Amino acid sequence: MLQLKNIQCQYDGEPVINDINFHVNEGDICCLLGPSGCGKTTALRAIAGFQSISQGEIWLGDTLLSKPGFSLAPEQRKVGMVFQDYALFPHLTVKQNICFGFRKKSAAEQNRIVGRLLELVRLSGVENRYPHELSGGQQQRVALARALAPAPQLLLMDEPFSNLDAELRKSLSLEVRDILKDLGISAILVTHDQEEAFAFSDHIGLLYHGALQQWDTPFNLYHEPANRLVAEFIGRGRFLPGIVTGPNSINTELGDLHGNRAYPWQEGSPVDVLLRPDDIILSDFGGIAATVEKKVFNGGATLYKLALPTGSTVEALLPSHRDFQIGETITIEADVEHLIAFHKTEPVAATA
Repeated sequence: MLQLKNIQCQYDGEPVINDINFHVNEGDICCLLGPSGCGKTTALRAIAGFQSISQGEIWLGDTLLSKPGFSLAPEQRKVGMVFQDYALFPHLTVKQNICFGFRKKSAAEQNRIVGRLLELVRLSGVENRYPHELSGGQQQRVALARALAPAPQLLLMDEPFSNLDAELRKSLSLEVRDILKDLGISAILVTHDQEEAFAFSDHIGLLYHGALQQWDTPFNLYHEPANRLVAEFIGRGRFLPGIVTGPNSINTELGDLHGNRAYPWQEGSPVDVLLRPDDIILSDFGGIAATVEKKVFNGGATLYKLALPTGSTVEALLPSHRDFQIGETITIEADVEHLIAFHKTEPVAATA
């Protein structure tokens, strides 16, 4: 439904995003994820029509939205926008805010649309209140209703939940996802929060320094990262040195690791293996002695930083029923299903 083809945007003659390619299918909810300054909002503004492009094309279905020297006006794009600061008009009521994009409709039609949208976002009865009389979560719901009022083909959301507390942020993001899925509206969310991106999105694009590193499902981003930068940015984990012993086996300090992914490197090739906290388990027989260096209690599980005999470190997410102390030695092993490794010659990216 939406296609970005080799998009480039510039500020003062310098590319901010470059060669961005991805597409969004009908009904898909997608996310642009990355650290501050990576170009996420610039890409979103280009889709919305607030930012010109210096290279490539943007299409919504059969409609050309942007190319160098041409930009369809934002109000003609059938694209809705929800901003980080809600951008509600403080002097207008909730009803007037929602009706702002279709003020030429009859009063009866306005009332019908406002009533349906407020019921959809669970705010029935507040149409005559002003934004300052609402909580942050309620204001964001109104902003969503206003963006949905013109029945857009695509909804864009720029860090829409960042001003909310953690619990409300999580619950509201899931509610918004359910609403969009029920309506069949495609959407793109911009966020730097991985947990939010994983819970909200069907597909995620990781942006870093203006380049799209990988566009994939949350599962594949975590378990099949396209490069070392993606592997380091997504989730938690530590790299251990290893030696390739077969297409899908690598020998490390924690023993021979086998996975369901084959690599083309010759036997004996030096590699770095990414071990996620859930790859490390306690070992009752054999295993490797590791010393607890740090611990973070998370309720049902505790995240440990463990030092191995060589000085290398790994992280382990272990059930919290057993409470290991700093300095205590425990015996661990690796239980790896998705073997993630990178050749030693591949440069190490700076972790964002």
